[in-house]
Amino acid sequence: MSDTPPRTGLDARGHLVREGSLTRVQPAFRPVVAAARDRLPALFGACLHSAYLYGSIPRGTARVGRSDLDLLVALREEPTDADRAAADTLGAALDREFPQIDGAGTLLYGRERLLSDLERYDLGWFVACLCTPLLGDDLAARLPRYRPDSLLARETNGDLGRLLPRWRERIAGAEDTEEARRPLVRFMSRHLVRTGFTLVMPRWRGWTSDLREMAGVFAGYYPRRAAQLRTAAEYGYEPVGDPDVLRSYVDDLGPWLADEYARVHGVKAPRPD
Repeated sequence: MSDTPPRTGLDARGHLVREGSLTRVQPAFRPVVAAARDRLPALFGACLHSAYLYGSIPRGTARVGRSDLDLLVALREEPTDADRAAADTLGAALDREFPQIDGAGTLLYGRERLLSDLERYDLGWFVACLCTPLLGDDLAARLPRYRPDSLLARETNGDLGRLLPRWRERIAGAEDTEEARRPLVRFMSRHLVRTGFTLVMPRWRGWTSDLREMAGVFAGYYPRRAAQLRTAAEYGYEPVGDPDVLRSYVDDLGPWLADEYARVHGVKAPRPD
């Protein structure tokens, strides 16, 4: 197929543009965003460097009662177990108090890690392009501009092969119920669709966070796997609790995608954790 598609998610110079904005937060979600912004300084005090939203809420595509609140917090030092416990407590409180969200989660990282050379094309890119500033000094000012190239593809999703054994352990350890399997299907579906998209992103030369659009872009380059990724995109939004779906992810689609990714882009640099 043609390698000259329309430019999507890029500026005039071919750099990825930040996808979210506080102005896109829908009215139903503004109270929970305000609550998170008000509570974070008291929670982390002087250790708090900055905080960000990411996901559907700052993109303006969240669904009332279905979408979760996603936060990333940069601390001046590496997070401790106490910091993680505090973040979990905050998420549980927000989820309990605001029925318009279906869960709340916080990613915690030290500022230096986010700015490190090792994370420049993974967590750094995530902050600069997929996160919306909520509090503090925006770390994006200290990060480069990014292009949808093979380096970015490798460092964002080039570790699927290392993740699959962990996925198999999570599946084996889950309760044998549909309710217990649905979150796994949702998580793994989204991860596979995003990995499939970034596999072809450098050829498509653009960015989207819409799972259905990601699967559609992938389909143009890998038609034999198109149906699988399109189905995974639907399960990313409306998960099922079918064990056969999970088995297909770790026994078929996942291994194929990991091998093809390594062939095309190489393998992501290992992280200490």
